[in-house]
Amino acid sequence: MFDLQDYLTHGVERIVADAIKATFSNPRESAFMLGFAAASKKASKRRRDSEADGLHVPPFLIASITSSCNLHCAGCYARANSLCNDDDDHASKQLTAAEWADIFSQAEEMGISFVLLAGGEPCLRRDVIMTAGEQKNILFPIFTNGTFLDEKYFALLDRCRNLVPIMSIEGGRETTDTRRGSGVYDRLTQNMERLKAKGLIFGASVTVTKENLKEVTAGSFTDSLAEKGCKAVIYVEYVPTDGSSGLAPDDSDREQLAAAIDSLRKRSDMLYISFPGDEKSSGGCLAAGRGFFHINPSGGAEPCPFSPFSDINVRDVKLTGALKSELFTAINAGGLLLDDHEGGCVLYEKREQVEALIRAQVRSSPEQLQAASQL
Repeated sequence: MFDLQDYLTHGVERIVADAIKATFSNPRESAFMLGFAAASKKASKRRRDSEADGLHVPPFLIASITSSCNLHCAGCYARANSLCNDDDDHASKQLTAAEWADIFSQAEEMGISFVLLAGGEPCLRRDVIMTAGEQKNILFPIFTNGTFLDEKYFALLDRCRNLVPIMSIEGGRETTDTRRGSGVYDRLTQNMERLKAKGLIFGASVTVTKENLKEVTAGSFTDSLAEKGCKAVIYVEYVPTDGSSGLAPDDSDREQLAAAIDSLRKRSDMLYISFPGDEKSSGGCLAAGRGFFHINPSGGAEPCPFSPFSDINVRDVKLTGALKSELFTAINAGGLLLDDHEGGCVLYEKREQVEALIRAQVRSSPEQLQAASQL
């Protein structure tokens, strides 16, 4: 019988082991990762204990800490879902640093080991990132476009080794600038070189499409990242939120990606992760609390960043309450996470069914339903 908690625990252990291997040549980073390995084992026990008490706690939380961003990347899911915009009024409703600090504290108590900081552009919220740095038993990958890193951030990253910038890159200069804007590639790679010179660990996040699959899985590309000091590459399947469904990887592309990652792991000590990864081996999509869930900038608990539906807010309930939300319960009980799908996100593809669940089982406000319908 498939044991989800066991699957997730082994997944965390593999990530930590690979991270230790990737940072072996950097004594300070290696020492931190060894300490984090011990903390993650304790976190796994907390999750097991909660499981025995009837609450499934995932090891990952995605926290979108701001709705603001300085870039307008082609095909951005956050802008397509109205999570990210240039509206000052929207930004004024986001959670405070103190509220995020409480969320991070709750996450540690529950046994959540990884909190992925996203946005918008998370580095615009230096106050929240400073707060995250104080939560030493959680690893905070910061998914950033890399354009706001400065000397103050470098000092913070040096002091708080649990903060790890994961810098978005789409391939080479032409591919990256086509999606992210002219000059972004050069600014990004310059900051990579500055991080390397300062002995700071960082990774890269690559959005995988049909168009760049071969480019971003080529050894020459990952070797160029390694030369710049990169220690981890996270491949994220493109989700066609702007209607560009032809760019989304299909089953054949996913098989190629999985094979390429296996090959890259054999030729390099870098950490390689794919998201959402092999859903067949994990018993379906890991959203809605199975392996992770998402908190949006205003505190709404959502199944996934690509599926911005919410019936509950962490300003009103604890994280444990969010995991027990009617929406999450209905999604898991309804079998949506097990369905076959095209593209990177089953819940985005099944968004009409998810919205129907909200209407049928959740007493949502008109504002919540309106936000959901913006998909």
